[in-house]
Amino acid sequence: MTELRTLKVALLGCGNVGAQVARILIDDADTLAPRTGAHLELAGIAVRNLDAEREVDLPRELFTTDAETLVKDADLVIELMGGIEPARSLILSAIQNGASVVTGNKALLAADGPALYEEADKAGVELSYEAAVAGAIPILRPIRDSLSGDRITRVLGIVNGTTNFILDQMDSTGAQFADALAEAQRLGYAEADPTADVEGHDAAAKAAILASLSFHTRFDLEHVYCEGITRVSAADIAAAKEAGFVIKLLAIAEKIGNGDGSEGVSVRVHPTLLPREHPLAAVRGAFNAVFVEAENAGELMFYGQGAGGTPTASAVLGDLVSAARRIVLGGPGRIESTTGHVPALPIDAATTSYYIGLDVADQPGVLAKIAQLFAEHGVSIEIMRQTIHRDADSNVESAELRIVTHRASEAALAATVEAVKGLDVINSVTSVLRVEGA
Repeated sequence: MTELRTLKVALLGCGNVGAQVARILIDDADTLAPRTGAHLELAGIAVRNLDAEREVDLPRELFTTDAETLVKDADLVIELMGGIEPARSLILSAIQNGASVVTGNKALLAADGPALYEEADKAGVELSYEAAVAGAIPILRPIRDSLSGDRITRVLGIVNGTTNFILDQMDSTGAQFADALAEAQRLGYAEADPTADVEGHDAAAKAAILASLSFHTRFDLEHVYCEGITRVSAADIAAAKEAGFVIKLLAIAEKIGNGDGSEGVSVRVHPTLLPREHPLAAVRGAFNAVFVEAENAGELMFYGQGAGGTPTASAVLGDLVSAARRIVLGGPGRIESTTGHVPALPIDAATTSYYIGLDVADQPGVLAKIAQLFAEHGVSIEIMRQTIHRDADSNVESAELRIVTHRASEAALAATVEAVKGLDVINSVTSVLRVEGA
C-alpha cells in the first residue's frame, strides 16, 4: 500500500468555529486521511492571546502568535480570524507561497474578493469559502457546480440567524423589537453590539457573494442596497400576520431586463413580507435557508443551521478536504466562474410589491383619493383593509389603512408613497415594506 503524504494545515483564529475545526482535525485525522488521500497535520493555530479561554481543550504547543511564519510553512491555510486586516495580508501571503486557502470571512470577500480570487487564479491555488454564507448549509458549491449548466434567475435567502430569530420571536410572541433583541442576546444568538446583524450589513456581504456566484459577475458591497430590521414594529408584524404574511429579512439577487434587450442584476437586503405558504416563511428561530430559482431546475431550497461552531466547522472541513484532494491529485486550483459582466442595477430598477401602512382621517372620500393617486402613478392595489380607531382623550376617530400593491417598478412605488405623504387626509405613513412571493 502506498504511504500517504502529509499536508500541513495552518489555522488562523481559534474562536467558536476555529476551535471546532481544530478539534475535528485532531480527533478525526484517521477518518479524514482516506477521504483526502493525505494526512492532514494541524501544524499550528495562530491567535492574538495565547492565554485566552477556549471552548475546546487543545494541545498548548499548537498555539502561536506568529501567524506570518505559520502561513509560510503551510500547504493549506484556514482563515477564521474575521475582519479585513491582518486576514487579507495573511491570505495573500499564503496564496503567494503556493498554499490553498479556506476562509469563512464574508466581510473580506464582499469587500475585496475580486482581488483575492485573481491572486489565487494566478498562483494556481484554490480559495474556498463555503462557510462564508449560511453556515453548515451547502449552498455555494451547488450554485457554482451543480447549477453551472443552468441559468439562475433569482436567489432569495434568509442568511442571518440573529435577525431571523428576532423577527420570529416578534411574530410568535408579539414582542417588540427591543425585547426580541434582548432575548436573542441572552441566548447567544446576538452579539453585545448587534449592529452588523440588525442593520443588515452581515446579510449584505453574503448577498454580494451569492450574486457573484449566481450571475458569474463579481459584485461587492457597494452594489448591494441594504436596509435592516430596526424599524420593524410589533404593529407591522401583527398587521402582516392578519393579512397572511410573515416578515423576514431577505437577501435577494435577481436578473432583471432593462427594457432594451439587455439585462442587469439587482442585489438587495431588506425586510420583506412573504405569504405564509412560501417555503421561506416556515424558517424559524436562528435557522437559515436559501431559495434558488433557475430556468431548467426550477425552484430549489437549501435549509439548515446558519451559524454555530460545529455546523460552520462542517462547511470549513468540506472545503479543506476538497482543496487537499486537489493537491494530492495535482492540477490547477478552481478558477472563479466570472465569465461575463452583468451590470449591477440600482434599487429603483427592481420590480416588487409594497405593503403600506397609513394613518388617515376618518371621513368620506379618503379611500377614493388614495386609490386615484395610486392609479395616477400606475400602481395597482391588490388588498386594502381599513380599521377604525377612536382616541380615548380627544374622542376623534381615525382610520388605519393597510395596502398591498401588485408588482410594479420600485421607482413607481417609491414615487407613489411620496405622493401619498402629501395628501391632506394622511396623518402619517406608519410603515413601508416590500412584498415577495405573492
